[in-house]
Amino acid sequence: MKEEISFTLEIDPVTCITCGKCVRVCPANIFVQPRSHSEVKVRNKENCIQCGHCVAVCPTDSVKHSLFPPGKIHPIDRTLLPTPEQMLLLIRSRRSNRAFSKRPVPQEYLDQILEAAYRAPTASNQQKLEFTLVTDPELLQQIIRITVDVFEEKVKLINNPVIGGILKRIMPENYRMVFRLNRLVETVRKGKDLILREATSVLFIHTAPEEYYGLIDANLAYQNGSLMAESLGVSQFYTGFVCRAIHEDKKNRINKLLGIEGKIHAGLAMGMPSFTYPNYMDKKPMVVKKL
Repeated sequence: MKEEISFTLEIDPVTCITCGKCVRVCPANIFVQPRSHSEVKVRNKENCIQCGHCVAVCPTDSVKHSLFPPGKIHPIDRTLLPTPEQMLLLIRSRRSNRAFSKRPVPQEYLDQILEAAYRAPTASNQQKLEFTLVTDPELLQQIIRITVDVFEEKVKLINNPVIGGILKRIMPENYRMVFRLNRLVETVRKGKDLILREATSVLFIHTAPEEYYGLIDANLAYQNGSLMAESLGVSQFYTGFVCRAIHEDKKNRINKLLGIEGKIHAGLAMGMPSFTYPNYMDKKPMVVKKL
C-alpha cells in the first residue's frame, strides 16, 4: 500500500473549461464528470496515487494539487523532443560497449543518468526504487572479487561427486555452466576483468525485499538510464555476472559491502568509451503475432 500523505486536491471552477481530460487520465477515477462539459468534481481523494497526471494534462492549470505546487510543474516544449527517426537511431545504435577508457564518467553525466532512471514509471506510482552509485575503485575491485568467489564456490559445489551427479540429472543447464564459470574464474584470477570490464562506475538499482514489483520497476529504470547513457556517449552494459552472483550468494556479501539492506534487481556498468561503433546491424527477423 502507498504510504498516506496529507494533501489537498480541488478543481478551480472559475478557470476550469470542463474539457474532461483529468477525468480520462486519472488511473484512480477520482474525477467525476456526469456528462460532456458538465462540472468536474473530485471524489474519493484518498484513492489518489499521487501520479500528477491530472495536473500535467490540465490546459488551464485548474487542477490544484498541493503535492504539485507551481514550482514543481514545468511546461513541455515539444519542439525540443527527438523525432521518431532520431529516437529509433539511438535505440539501433545502442550496444553493450565494454571497451572502456580510463577516463571517469563526468559527474554531470552520472546525475542525468540517475534522473533518467528515477523518472521511469513504477507500479501504482509507488516510487520505491533506490539507487547506489559506486565509483570508488577499491569497491569496484571488491565487487569483482566477491562475484568471482561466488562463482568459484558454485563450481566446487557442482563438481562435488554426489551433488554434481544429482544436478546433472535434474538441472542439466546448471551443470553445463560449470565449464564456462570455471573458465571465467580462471581468467579473472589471472588479472583480466571479465566482470566489470574496467568500468569506472556501476549503478545498482534496488528496493526493499518485500516490494512485489521491484524487479519490474528496476528494469524499467535500467532501460531509462541505459538510453540516457547512450545519448551522452557513455558506454554501458548490464551487470549480468554481478546480478547473478548476488542472486546466488546466501551470504549477501555485495549487499553488505555497499550497505544495501534491500534486494538488488539490476546493475548498470558504465565508462567512457575507448571508441564508438560506426555501424549497426539488422537483428534476426522479428517474430510478431498479430491478432
